Amino acid sequence: MSTAISVLGGVGLFLLGMTIMTEGLKGLAGSALRTVLSTAAATPLRGSLWGAVVTLLVQSSSATTMTTIGLVSAGLLTFRQGLGLVFGANVGTTGTGWLVALIGVRVSLTAAALPMIFIGALIKLLGRGRVSGAGAALAGFGLVLFGLTTLQQGMEGLAERLHPADLPVVLSGPDAGWWRGMLGVLVLVVVGLVMTALMQSSTAAIAVTLSAQYAGAIGLDQACALIVGQNIGTATSSALAAIGASTTAKRLAIAYVLFKLTPALIALVSFPLVIPLLVRASSAIDGVTLLAGYHTAFNVVGVLVLLPMVDPFTRLVERILPERGSPLTRCLDTSALETPIVAVEAVRRTIARALATVSGSVEAAQAAASCGEPVCLAKDAVSVPEAVDALRQAQVFLSDVTGPPDSDDEQRRLTSTLYALDHASRLADTASGSIDFGALDDGPDELRAGQLCVDAMRSVASVAGEVTAPLATAQLLWATPASRGADTTSGAARLSTEKALIELKRCATDLGELQRSYRRATLGAVANGTLTADVAIVRVDTLRSLEALVYHAWRSAAHLVGRGD
Repeated sequence: MSTAISVLGGVGLFLLGMTIMTEGLKGLAGSALRTVLSTAAATPLRGSLWGAVVTLLVQSSSATTMTTIGLVSAGLLTFRQGLGLVFGANVGTTGTGWLVALIGVRVSLTAAALPMIFIGALIKLLGRGRVSGAGAALAGFGLVLFGLTTLQQGMEGLAERLHPADLPVVLSGPDAGWWRGMLGVLVLVVVGLVMTALMQSSTAAIAVTLSAQYAGAIGLDQACALIVGQNIGTATSSALAAIGASTTAKRLAIAYVLFKLTPALIALVSFPLVIPLLVRASSAIDGVTLLAGYHTAFNVVGVLVLLPMVDPFTRLVERILPERGSPLTRCLDTSALETPIVAVEAVRRTIARALATVSGSVEAAQAAASCGEPVCLAKDAVSVPEAVDALRQAQVFLSDVTGPPDSDDEQRRLTSTLYALDHASRLADTASGSIDFGALDDGPDELRAGQLCVDAMRSVASVAGEVTAPLATAQLLWATPASRGADTTSGAARLSTEKALIELKRCATDLGELQRSYRRATLGAVANGTLTADVAIVRVDTLRSLEALVYHAWRSAAHLVGRGD
């Protein structure tokens, strides 16, 4: 009974410590976690390397994976780039196994762990912000060490009652035939999978396996089979979390499961060759170190196998689960709400797509009216009412963001996004109203007003296209206080955006002046009998609507890239 209590208590302390340490490290990192991941995933290889490093630092593949889902959902990363980070996270999470193998099972760290817990808890309670996060990380690490010591004590008692012969023999067993050995391997793989599913932590399950092998309760070959199953089992939590989630989350969950199965299949196929080598090497190297190396090795092999095939792998996952829903609201994924700056970026990209939709519709309507033809949108074009609905959803989405932004720059970004959303909503509402583009005559003022409107719509579409570009391009567009006076030649995207904003401002200014003079001339024409009152009012209202369209397009685009001052 005392053995079971020690084992269960050790596992519980380990899980609690890992949870507290991970939350503390995430709080200590702040928005840096999002920044590192979003800028490091330019290629799948770089993403894998940085995904492994970040996961090793925050001690949680789930934190890396969930942040990646938010970044992909918000459009900051492509699905292909997100896969690289997820692949790397699976390698980084094996680092905890090395901690257990090199420290946790070898010495009793109770004397060091308890002061860590006390000091860390004190710092967490008294500190604020990142200081509090550092305290939580220290207390969590102390709990992990204390849990490992307790677990090891329980495993020593278990070793007196459990012998490797009591478990299924595997391929390297001296009395095992091939079929019997393979069946034993599969049984232990399933046991490992169930252990991880119940504990909801492959790290905790692997810590139990390493402690049991170190205590002599299970053999090295049996532990290897358990670890293969435990490595698969961690995908169950992602699969469960994806139920009812967005398409992006489901796709990454599918990719995560397929990735976990790939190294597991490689490990099982190579089991008859690799395990005898490990058993022979155990005479010179202790078993827990070999197990930690084996766990890392087959995950690295899985990444090396899938990285060259990342493009067909991406297409396979996208074919299994195609994208559904409006393309305008694709970025508004609930997983982005946990990180304010990611949620703001999701809304920015939604606004940009809505602006592109409205500007295209207005330009098409203006061109059709000038030719005396009805407006005819493409079959798959997104309508202006859909853009109106998308902007309303963006407003609701932004209201659900968890907590305020971390820095002054992020707060300015949020404020500018709100201004952009307000002007974009006014633009969409105006465009969805009853504007009679054909009401204007073919006079020079009317033709000039129509051309100014078309030029403005093309310019705002250009800005919107740059905002929805890949992250490396979109980041150049945002004007921080330090970059407002910078040379506009710092990038082709920034230069293009600056020109488009200048053109938008010119169109808005010229059309405003034209509208005032046109109103006086048109209403004056009623007095001398040139126009009827009805026709004059309709023409004035139409030009006023054009002015409103251009003005709100300009202001929304300017705020969208941080140049609304």
